[in-house]
Order: sequence, then structure tokens, then C-alpha cells
Amino acid sequence: MLRLILLIVLLLISILVVFNAPTYHLWMLAIMAGEYSLIFIGGTMLLLLSGWWVGKYRLAGTLFGVTALLLFLWPIVSAWRIGKTLPKEMDKALLLCGAPAAQPLPAPFTFGRLFKNADQQSYKTVTYVSYPDISLTLDYYVAAAKGKRPCVVVIHGGSWSSGDSRQLPELNTYLAKAGYQVASINYRLSPKWKSPAPVQDVDAALTYLRNHADELQIDISQFVLLGRSAGAQVALLAGYTLPHAGIKAVVDFYGPADMVWGYSVPASKLVMDSRRVMANYLGGYYPQAPQNYAASSPIEFVNRQTVPTLIIHGGNDVLVAYEHSRRLDAKLQSNGIPHYWLQLHWATHGFDYHLNGPGGQLSAYAVNRFLQSVVK
Repeated sequence: MLRLILLIVLLLISILVVFNAPTYHLWMLAIMAGEYSLIFIGGTMLLLLSGWWVGKYRLAGTLFGVTALLLFLWPIVSAWRIGKTLPKEMDKALLLCGAPAAQPLPAPFTFGRLFKNADQQSYKTVTYVSYPDISLTLDYYVAAAKGKRPCVVVIHGGSWSSGDSRQLPELNTYLAKAGYQVASINYRLSPKWKSPAPVQDVDAALTYLRNHADELQIDISQFVLLGRSAGAQVALLAGYTLPHAGIKAVVDFYGPADMVWGYSVPASKLVMDSRRVMANYLGGYYPQAPQNYAASSPIEFVNRQTVPTLIIHGGNDVLVAYEHSRRLDAKLQSNGIPHYWLQLHWATHGFDYHLNGPGGQLSAYAVNRFLQSVVK
């Protein structure tokens, strides 16, 4: 009986890689199910093998277990299939847009990396701007390559109201080892500060990095903004509107690109009260401040001069709807902007928490390949 119950529980967890998580805590479990699926696969297999010594409910438990096992395997198999074609797809998309051919990179996905922990490099923290009421810092990761190098400015997520520069540092290390300087910044948070304060902070960070380029070994003509979730909205808006000639591209991890549409189709309140989150950031609900929603929608600023963009989004995202990225992709396409959209149909919001998971591996490869096409 215990075996049957445990296999039913595993089956219910495995369903989270196919269907949207209905609550906040199940969303976090969905990240585990998709990106740490090896753990669940191992547990499921042990329970299935134990069926040889179980008489009662053996068949029912085995059916539940086999179904769970197949669902847990789906992210890994999907990542393997995407990885087989991703290099050629990115080469084709970026080459057609006039980007140079990529240098050879490691395979986008390997089974062996699923068993490894991602590296974390040391960094130094500096204050990049001081306002009357707050000073902001950034964490600086030094590139493995010598000389002045392109710089990736990383903007954390957290619903514009939480999070910090230490969020998901593994990708920062990965990029530093690939030869890029990395500056992971803190910015002013809602509800105390409203939009466009975070974009102004990105502006201040870029100014600081330019002013200290010799010391930090930065090529000031080659900045790339990379953001996650709320940070992706900030990165996109900054990349599309700030007058810094050195901004070469933007990387968007599951960001809200259309704030007006996003307000009209909110997330489930059991996961997140997205309208309240947006109101805290934009100074009111949409009927109270519609102009702020339009002014904070990156999609509104896409034109034929927009910088190249990499979009990465999971199809099972329950916090920021997949539709945001579809809309942004269409707008970039209609304006002829070099871009690529990496679609991970099993993945949910925050899937890159595990850099060596199925989605983590593919997204890290895509970022590295994209950077090769937009900086030198």
C-alpha cells in the first residue's frame, strides 16, 4: 500500500512538467520536477523495482510508476532533441540577420552534465551609484580572457520588489569563464520606488562601468543587458530606450514584455497577485495609471533600430505568461530585428535555477552563442 501511495504522489508531481502549477508552492515543486528530474527518476525506479516483492496493488502501482517515469524523462528527452538542432537553428536565424558565424561551442545538452554542480566564481562588490536615500552596489565577475572584454550587465528578478544581485550566480560564472566581464546589479525596488527607477539605475550602472572601464578591463562599445523575469522587463526597456551607444543586445529570460496585455490576463492569485505586483511598480492599477503601463512595456519601443534580442521562455510559466514572449517575437520579426526565441515547452518560471538541468544547459548555450553573434 505504501508503494502505491508513493507512486501516486510521484505521478502527481510528474504532471507538473506537463500542466501549469495551480499554486505558488506547487510552482516551486514544478521547477524541481523539470530541472532536477534525475532525483525523481531514481526514486520512481527504486519503487518500481520494489514491486517484485509486493503482491497487493502491484499492477496499479506499476502503471502509475511507469507513467510518472515517462513524464519525468520528458524534459531530458526534450532537451536532448532541442540540443541536436539548436546550433543550426541559431546559426540560421542569426546569420540571416547579418550576424557572424559562431565559434565552436560545447554541445548544448549532454546527459553527463545533469550529474554535475555548476561552478561559482568569486566576485568583488562595489557601489556604483549613491542617491540621497540609498546606495546601490553591483557584483563584478572578472572574465577569464585577458584585455578589455565585452560586459554583460545582469538584472535580477523578484517582481520588482525583492531579489538581489546574488540571485542565480552560476550563469555569471559561466559567462566569466567564457570570456565576458559580468556586472550583476542591485536596483531600487517597489513599492518604495516606482518605474522607471530601475531603468535609471541601469543607466547609472552603465555610466559607472564606462567611467571605470580601464580599471575593470571593459570594452565600452560592447555591453549586453541580461535580465530575468521582472529584471528582463527592466533589461528590455533599458536596452530599447537608453541612449547608450555601447548597448549591443538584450537577453530576456521569461520577462513581461507587454505590461498592458499582462494586466488584462493576470496570473492566478494562488500563485501570485500579478495585478497588485504591477500596481506597486507602476504607481497604480491600470485604470488609475494606463500611461505608466504603456511607458513600461518594452514591446511599445521596438522599431527598426532596436538592438538584437534573445528570448528564453518556458511553456509552463505560471508567473509570466508565455504569450509575452510570443508577442515580443512577432514585433521583433515584423521590424526585421536580429533575434532568437528559445522555447522550452516543459519549463516553468525560474527553470534556470539549475544551470546544469535540461533547461539550464540549453539556455546557457543559447546565451553564449548569442553573445558570440552580437559582440566580438
